[in-house]
Amino acid sequence: MKPPIAIRELADKMNRRAFQIIADLMGMGVFVTVNQTIDAEVAQRLCAKNGFRFETERRDLETHKTNIQPREPKIELDKDDTLEDLRPRAPIITIMGHVDHGKTTLLDRIRKSDVAAGEAGGITQHIGAYTISYPHPITGKLEQLTFLDTPGHAAFSAMRARGANVTDIVILVVAANDGVMPQTMEALSHAKVARVPIIVAVNKSDHPAANGLKVRQQLQEKGLVPDDWGGDTLYVDCSGLTGLGVDKLIESILLQAELLELKANPNRKAKGNVIESGIEPGGPVATVLVRKGTLRQGDVIICGEHYGKVRSMMDEEGVRLKEAGPSVAVRVLGLNGVPEAGSEFSAVDHEKAARDLAEERMMDRKKSHLDGGRPKRQTLEDIFGRIDERSAKVLKVIVKADTQGSVEAICEALEKIEATKVSLEIIRDAVGAITESDVLLASSADAVILGFHTRVDNSAAEAAKREGVQIKLYAIIYELIDQVKEAMAGLLDPLQKEVVVGQAEVRKVFELSKGGKVAGCYVASGKLVRGKMRVRRRSHVIYEGVSLTLKRFQDEVNEVRSGMECGVRLDGFDDPQEGDFIECYTIEKVAQKLS
Repeated sequence: MKPPIAIRELADKMNRRAFQIIADLMGMGVFVTVNQTIDAEVAQRLCAKNGFRFETERRDLETHKTNIQPREPKIELDKDDTLEDLRPRAPIITIMGHVDHGKTTLLDRIRKSDVAAGEAGGITQHIGAYTISYPHPITGKLEQLTFLDTPGHAAFSAMRARGANVTDIVILVVAANDGVMPQTMEALSHAKVARVPIIVAVNKSDHPAANGLKVRQQLQEKGLVPDDWGGDTLYVDCSGLTGLGVDKLIESILLQAELLELKANPNRKAKGNVIESGIEPGGPVATVLVRKGTLRQGDVIICGEHYGKVRSMMDEEGVRLKEAGPSVAVRVLGLNGVPEAGSEFSAVDHEKAARDLAEERMMDRKKSHLDGGRPKRQTLEDIFGRIDERSAKVLKVIVKADTQGSVEAICEALEKIEATKVSLEIIRDAVGAITESDVLLASSADAVILGFHTRVDNSAAEAAKREGVQIKLYAIIYELIDQVKEAMAGLLDPLQKEVVVGQAEVRKVFELSKGGKVAGCYVASGKLVRGKMRVRRRSHVIYEGVSLTLKRFQDEVNEVRSGMECGVRLDGFDDPQEGDFIECYTIEKVAQKLS
C-alpha cells in the first residue's frame, strides 16, 4: 500500500470488515476511527496477526511533483532605486526646542492656522505633521514643505527622537528672552544623532528682554557656530506672534534644501514611517509620512504586526486625497490595528502575503517574549528578604490615552519616577477609550486607571462604581505625573516620631495606706500630661508605660506645667526613688517621602 494507510482501505485489501480491524487495533492498544490513518509499523503488525505480509509502496516521483502547490509569491517590502528614477522631493522639517519657547506659534504663523489654541494649557501634546506650499523667494514657484511639530516637554523625548529620525532639516527654536534651556540641549542632541542640518530660529526677538547675542554665544559653546561668525549654522531672528523674520526663516529652509539635493522615486510602491496613531470612530487611524514612492487609495500596506487596505487618506485639514507622494504626511484609515508610532510601513501587492507576514511577526514577538521573559519564581532568599519589609508597597496603574505616542510618553515618564520605598507597576497600557474590561482588570489587580485625552464608556463608568475602581482623567501630563507621585507617597506607612513633652524630677516618695507609692515630682521643663511616660534612673530607662493618676494636691488634673509640683502614679510600676526623672512624651506620625 501507498502511505498514508487508511483503515477503510486496509480493510478492503484484507477483505475484512472495518470494525474487525478496529477491534484488532484496540487489542494492540491503538484507538482509531474508520476514517483515520495508521503508521506503517502498526499496519505491518496488524497484517502479520491476520496472516498477511505488509509492504509500503513508494509514490511515483513525477506524480508526487505534480501534487506540489506553487509557493506564494515572496512579499517585497523595499527595493533599490536607480539614479534615473529619482526626482526632486520636498524637504521634511522638524521643529524642536524647549517647552513654551513658541514652536507651535511659529509654525502657526507659517501655515496661518492656530494649533496651540486647541491644545490643553496651550501645550502641544501630540506630534503634528503638516504639508504646506510656499512661494520660492527667487523663482516665485510654489514649493512644498512638510513640517513635523514635536512637543517640547521632557516627557515627550521619545516622540522628539522619532521626529528627528525621519527629518531632513531641524529648526531649533530658542526664545530670545530665555536662552538655552535643558530641553533645548536635549533636542539638540537628538538632531546631532540624526546627522541633519540645523537652523536656529531665535524666537521672541521683539520681546523687551530679548538677547539674541546671548543665544548665539550659548549655542556656539555647543558647536553651533553662526554663519556670520565664520561657522556653518544659519541663525534667524524671528517672532511667531508678529511674523517678524518668518519669510527669512523659510528662505533659509529652501536654501538649505537646495544644497541637500533631496530626491526620491515617486513611481514605485510607497514606503515611510508612522508619525502618530490612534483610534477614532471610524477605526484605527495612522498619520504616516511617505518617504519614497506614492501611496494611493486602495493600496495594501503592512506596518509591523498590522496590515490593511487604504480605505481613505486625508491631509491635516481633513481634505480627502487619492494619492500622496514623497515627503507628504497623510492620515490613513484602513489598518486592522493601531501600529506603533515611529515604525516603518510598506505598500505591497498581495493582501494575503501581507496578512501572513503580519501574523508571522506577531508570533515571533510572542515567542521572543516567552523565551526571554520567563516569569521569575520565588526563592527562599526572596521570602527571607521580605520578612523585614512585611509587605511590598506597589502602586498598580492602567494607562489609556488617545494616541500611541501619548501612551509611550506617559509610561516612560512614570517609569522614571525615582522611589526606593514604593514601586510602580503598569499592568496595561493601550490606545482608546476606557472600557469595562479595563475596569474589571483594575478590580482584580487593585489598580487605578489613568486616562489621558480619552473618554470613559458608559458600561465602564457603571462597572467602576460597582467594583469601587478609581478612574482619573487628565488633559495635561504634568498633573498626571504629580498626582501619581502623591499617590505613591500615600501608600507608605507614616513614620512614627517621638516628641518629649515635659520632664519632672522625683523629690519625695509617699506610701499610700491602701498600698502602692506616689512619686512627688517637680516639673523641671515643659509640662506633664496624662498618657505615655517613662522613668530614667541614672540615665537608664527602667520603665516605659502610661500614667495611672496625675494629681495636684487632692485634685485629678490632665496636665501640670513647668515650675509646679504634682503627684504621679504609673501603671505597673511601684518602685519610684528620689532622684528619678519622669519623662512625658507623645508619638507623632510623619508622612514618608518616596526616596
